[in-house]
Amino acid sequence: MKQQETEVLVIGSGIAGLFYALHCARFAKVTLITKGTVGESNTMYAQGGIAAVFDQADAVENHVRDTLVAGDGLCEEKAVQLIAQNAQQAILELDSLHVKFDKKESGTFDLHREGGHSHARVVHATDATGKEVETTLVSQVCSNANITILENCFAVDFCVTDNQCCGVIAIHDKEKEPLQIHAKVVMLASGGAGQVYQLNTNPAIATGDGFGMAYRAGAAMANMEFVQFHPTTLYEYGQQVFLITEALRGFGAELKNMQGETFMEKYHPMKSLAPRDIVSRAIVNELAKSGEPCVYLDIRNFDTHDIQTHFPNIYQRCVQAGLDLKKDMIPVVPAAHYMCGGVVTDLNGRSSIKNLYACGEVSCTGVHGANRLASNSLLEGLVFAETAAADTKTLLGQVPISSKSLNFLHLNEEEDSELNRQKKHLQELMWKYAGIIRTGKELNDCLKELKQMQRELHSKISLMGISIAALELLNLVETSLLIVQGALQREESRGCHYRSDFPVHADSPKMITQYSDRIFFHNE
Repeated sequence: MKQQETEVLVIGSGIAGLFYALHCARFAKVTLITKGTVGESNTMYAQGGIAAVFDQADAVENHVRDTLVAGDGLCEEKAVQLIAQNAQQAILELDSLHVKFDKKESGTFDLHREGGHSHARVVHATDATGKEVETTLVSQVCSNANITILENCFAVDFCVTDNQCCGVIAIHDKEKEPLQIHAKVVMLASGGAGQVYQLNTNPAIATGDGFGMAYRAGAAMANMEFVQFHPTTLYEYGQQVFLITEALRGFGAELKNMQGETFMEKYHPMKSLAPRDIVSRAIVNELAKSGEPCVYLDIRNFDTHDIQTHFPNIYQRCVQAGLDLKKDMIPVVPAAHYMCGGVVTDLNGRSSIKNLYACGEVSCTGVHGANRLASNSLLEGLVFAETAAADTKTLLGQVPISSKSLNFLHLNEEEDSELNRQKKHLQELMWKYAGIIRTGKELNDCLKELKQMQRELHSKISLMGISIAALELLNLVETSLLIVQGALQREESRGCHYRSDFPVHADSPKMITQYSDRIFFHNE
């Protein structure tokens, strides 16, 4: 197995990994690995924006309160205060890197309002904020002499001794062989797990790899039952899911049924701007009553020029779908969107395993609680990447690089069509039994199937060797197990976790933490 050394190792090339790498490159040699090409991440598909208080009529305390309300009693208030207080600085740093945010003629940021926000505070770049930020950060990282990038490099296992992470084992597609990377510090910023579900807004690479790796390494995981479903994705049978940003509702779009009647007033005083979990469940309820496949967003009264100016990508995608937005409402359905739980970290991004940090969607900082407030995800990635980098600087001098070489199961490069069938079955299973509305019986049925799939995959990998496709499926299965086990333990409804057999809040909310025995695909 090939060996490589670095001071700081970053897994993932979304906003959290890139921003952390840039900050660490000021004082250390950094290696960044990504399973695809650099920049291919959930960040690239984020339409809405980044929440920050810039309006004089607004206040940081309002941002904190809105986040706590959305988090439904499970947010860590210190973590929420940290991101709200540092939001403005993070935006201004991106602005200094020449991220092209939308601004007014006066030069101030053009602020949108999104669901759950009491004020307009979302800084954006039309309806493609993630792409604009990601493209800028990729350019900065690629031109930084202190950062080495390994593309098409799939992380398999953390190397952990005495609860201390000293690197990873990966499969580097270019070399067609395992690679052990020794590092003083490892940052896990691998993104989400949308591919767990049949309908999701995530790219194909979002297979929960970081969740699976961290869980197998014995890291503390929490709040995995809180999967946020975005209420509005374009309904187009047989086509790739396309997100319709919440900012469109902030702009004035209303949710209606096929008859053109509004319905959100029956569910929440904020109507179409209610928090995402409430809107998603409302849509599911309306569809159950009507038997229709979708509901609609009505923007027929909007000025076409305004739509094209503020939401050019959505406008083009709707036209491509054959919609005349002056006459037709936009058909929408909910889809899995964002993981609110993950690897438990402190305010410096440290996990329960020494020298292993986590940041971005794969982490559980306590910011989102039971439900994420719109446009807090990119913000969380930025703020915690910076605090983790500052903490890393203090830690590096205390940590030696381990030179211990490990043995690795052999690679299996044979294609296996059965894995694709199993992945599709998993996605259907999770959508049906662990989706927007859940019951204990269905979750238990799902759990049994997942455990059987896990046993079969471990056996197959041990016998046949490791392939990226088999590991991706295993990571999806193990992420699904964490979701279902958390959902079974949480015998209440809270935030984006809804149990129809336990439809009300428990008296005292608690974080559900899960651990596993350490299972690795390598040995000494």
